[in-house]
Amino acid sequence: MKEARKVLIVDDEPNAVRVLSMILKEEGYHVYEAMNVDSAIDVILYEEMDAIITDYKMPTKDGYLLFQYVSERYPDMPVLFLTAYGTVESAVNAMMGGAYHYFIKPPDYPKLKAVLALAVEQHVVKKEFANLKKKASRESNVCPLIGKSSAMVGILKIIDTVKDSESSVLLQGETGTGKEVIASNLHYTGKRYNKPFVALNCAAIPRDLMESELFGYEKGAFTGATMARAGKFEEAAQGTMFLDEIGELDLSVQAKLLRVLQEREVERLGTNKRSKVDFRLISSTNRDLKQEVEQGRFREDLFYRINVIQMEVPPLRNRRQDIPLLAAEFLNGFSLRKNKPQSLSDEVMEVFINYEWPGNVRQLKNVIERAVVLARDERITLRDLPEEFLSHCRNMKNIESVKPLKVMEKQAINDALLLCSGNISKASRQLGISRKTFYKRMKDM
Repeated sequence: MKEARKVLIVDDEPNAVRVLSMILKEEGYHVYEAMNVDSAIDVILYEEMDAIITDYKMPTKDGYLLFQYVSERYPDMPVLFLTAYGTVESAVNAMMGGAYHYFIKPPDYPKLKAVLALAVEQHVVKKEFANLKKKASRESNVCPLIGKSSAMVGILKIIDTVKDSESSVLLQGETGTGKEVIASNLHYTGKRYNKPFVALNCAAIPRDLMESELFGYEKGAFTGATMARAGKFEEAAQGTMFLDEIGELDLSVQAKLLRVLQEREVERLGTNKRSKVDFRLISSTNRDLKQEVEQGRFREDLFYRINVIQMEVPPLRNRRQDIPLLAAEFLNGFSLRKNKPQSLSDEVMEVFINYEWPGNVRQLKNVIERAVVLARDERITLRDLPEEFLSHCRNMKNIESVKPLKVMEKQAINDALLLCSGNISKASRQLGISRKTFYKRMKDM
């Protein structure tokens, strides 16, 4: 059965709405009705329309304001105007600005139905094409979560369980552990995957600019505000808002954020008007927020609002068996990008496994990129690593602690074989070692 297309009628005359609604329902449309612009915006926020038919002249706010709102947020949405003779010029100007069509009241209903059908068909085709593009790019948007440690297996299970939930998620862990990658996976594997994923690093925005970034502003709200701008919450409409390092927010901003989460409404700077917003919130922090609450630096009510689902992201030193797999993934990626086939020497892998990694996964990735760029041979050796690793290597005691290293190697080989379905060539490339070395390691297991 063909899905009914959704059309919104906006008019302050009840009789006009009733007549047009009845005609369109007979044509098989799913019709929504609004008597003013604010009610229309409420409908648009929660229902995905295929077309809008709006009166031009209405009390308080006219149809052109609605057209501007739709054009800014849903540029492919066809808007058809109903207008009286006195506002024809205005309707024509709207057409020049991108409106789909205009009709003189009372409209020629057969013509209106024909134009509407064409508008809806074109919109549906554009929407389907956009969805295909988003679907094609979905996998590229999801950075893989590499690892077979118990900690990573646990995180993957939680992601699979809560990916379609509306509940807020708080990711806690040290800097560089991959919290944004986890947030991205939550979004792109969930039901909101084809909607915006908006990330904001709260530690990177100056305090006096944070409110305008989050909530947006109207023209003239402050010196330099020459035009209105939507905030991050509005940009994340129907998608996911990721607040990285939320513990850095000033208390005054925390209060406004709490209100947005409670009321699902945002108020731009320079206006008293509130707009409804629909988003899922994912937050991250490298701080102990409970301690921050106790010391008065973070609001307790906000903490409980963002901490519905909590995920602890472990530091890399606590998931050492994942290091060979992560190193291989980064090595393969940078080797392809730089067109420099590379592998890691056994000594380098041994240092990697025993290193403490204060910068976590991000540091590992940066070290490997540096090594690929600087390496003079096809095999990355200790001389290609930063001085801190060489110092670490010189200061290590009992680096030939064979049993732990053998256990690590055995686990890495088993994981690589599992990931590559037993294909030894692929598994050796995954680990960045030669087939000969791979066979030797298997023989020594």
